[in-house]
Amino acid sequence: MRKVKVLERGHWASKTEFILAVAGNIVGLGNVWRFPYLCYKNGGGAFLVPYMVLVLTCGVPLFLLETAMGQYTQEGAITCWRKVCPLAEGIGYAGQVVMLYGCISYIIILAWALLYLVFSFSSQLPWASCTNDWNTDDCVEVSALNDTIFQSNHTNTTSAATEFWERRVLSISSGIDQLGGIRWELLLCTMAMWVTCYFCIWKGVRSTGKVVYFTATLPYLMLVILLIRGLTLPGAVSGIIFYLLPEPSRLLDPQVWMEAGSQVFFSYSIGIGTLIVLGSYNTYHSNCYRDCLWLCLLNSGTSLVAGFAVFSVLGFMAQEQNMPVEQVAESGPGLAFIAYPQAIALMPLSQLWAVCFFVMIILLGLDTQFVAMEVVMTSLIDLFPTVLRRAGQREFSLLLFCLICFLLQLVMITEGGMYIFQLVDYYACNGACILFLSMLESIAVAWIFGADRLCGIIKDMTGVRPNAFFKICWLYLTPLVSLVSFICSFVEYTPLTFNRWYVYPAWAYVLGWVMALSSILLIPGRVLVKLGTGPGTLSQRWQRLCHPEADHPLTQKEGTALEDNGREQLELLTTS
Repeated sequence: MRKVKVLERGHWASKTEFILAVAGNIVGLGNVWRFPYLCYKNGGGAFLVPYMVLVLTCGVPLFLLETAMGQYTQEGAITCWRKVCPLAEGIGYAGQVVMLYGCISYIIILAWALLYLVFSFSSQLPWASCTNDWNTDDCVEVSALNDTIFQSNHTNTTSAATEFWERRVLSISSGIDQLGGIRWELLLCTMAMWVTCYFCIWKGVRSTGKVVYFTATLPYLMLVILLIRGLTLPGAVSGIIFYLLPEPSRLLDPQVWMEAGSQVFFSYSIGIGTLIVLGSYNTYHSNCYRDCLWLCLLNSGTSLVAGFAVFSVLGFMAQEQNMPVEQVAESGPGLAFIAYPQAIALMPLSQLWAVCFFVMIILLGLDTQFVAMEVVMTSLIDLFPTVLRRAGQREFSLLLFCLICFLLQLVMITEGGMYIFQLVDYYACNGACILFLSMLESIAVAWIFGADRLCGIIKDMTGVRPNAFFKICWLYLTPLVSLVSFICSFVEYTPLTFNRWYVYPAWAYVLGWVMALSSILLIPGRVLVKLGTGPGTLSQRWQRLCHPEADHPLTQKEGTALEDNGREQLELLTTS
């Protein structure tokens, strides 16, 4: 019988590729359009207190834990658990389901940004005027928004930027039950993004490691350009003061702490296996301990700097329109596709700044997207290596994966697609799922696999033993904070609405919870399957599933040392 040749898994060509890949993944749209908004909304500079507490107790410890797991096991997000704690393998499956939802929805944002980028090359920015076919009689141009008479007497009016977003880009329908037709321009932009992502990772780390030199560094150049431009605008100081002015009383609000935790878990990409996969392409003795600390500092630092870039421009916009900053500050798509473009339209050389901004948005999202795709593909290939790790098989499997995701997301580029997009983003990719996964992950590794054992592994790989604070976090602080945040997310749950006025029908909320539970229920489901199958009694299966497989580098070293020690003892006995 002919033996099937399985290709080698491979490693990063250099440490720089790993650093850039992780940096490109964790520094994404959330740093630009979510962190600044949460800062001003939740007490300005005071928000940094709960944010840093969550970073130190959950963000950095889990970041190190996952990266070390990947580097130690040299496996994807699912099969790595077989070498750590087979009983917790469901965590890997659940994380990949969340990643799949993310792959389907996240690329829609890139399609919107690409369409805006195309329009940015117009002689006049189309979201700056009301002379277009899609505008209504209630439209008000950006330059006229400072009319106080308009502000007070015409409540039904909308800005040109809002009408461009809702009527031209989305052509949004009246509700989720009115999907309408596919937006062909968004279809073309989505296809372009999928093709780009495919060729970024089609050769695995060999191609991904080269692409990140561009996609992970250029956004910083664009961010610096926009920051310098924002700080030189009139009114920038008022925007920055509004961004960071501390309100200490907000620290007593549990909602502030919840939103800080949600931001940390999202921006650090923990709980879903991304860091496990990226770390798995390191060599065994790579210094992941040092790298993780610098990358965490980079992530939080970028969020803070992005806030200056965003709110300096919003401060300028507020001054130009004679409005309070809070009336122009938004989060999520509203910031990237309404508020900031509206502010850009007020600047000289507005087309230039629009191009810079949307190139930055596309590149920030692009490397997050293709790294997510790489994580899913690596996890699947490591799960079925003899089938998928053959010559030409990866490219075909990746193409099939892209086609499936593309077909599933077609409903999001219809006239009612925005309602579907928000439903998937709010429920399937929500913070509660990630909090639950992170809690179980820290418990499985610290309490079953062993926190001391993990510290020893990190020392064996890097030559440096982690600070004792990490052990305390893995054992107590991280699971406790994750559990409390998970419970609070249900206590403080509010049903999803769109634009604060549209209430989804009951069946849509049911669908949302089904998507949320589709990942969470995989964990107990996988435990039951593993305990219900295999040789031995239930107690024997439990014991076996709580102990890792003995086929990883450190165990082999320990086994070799024990064999050598036993051989020496035998020789001494023989001699005596």
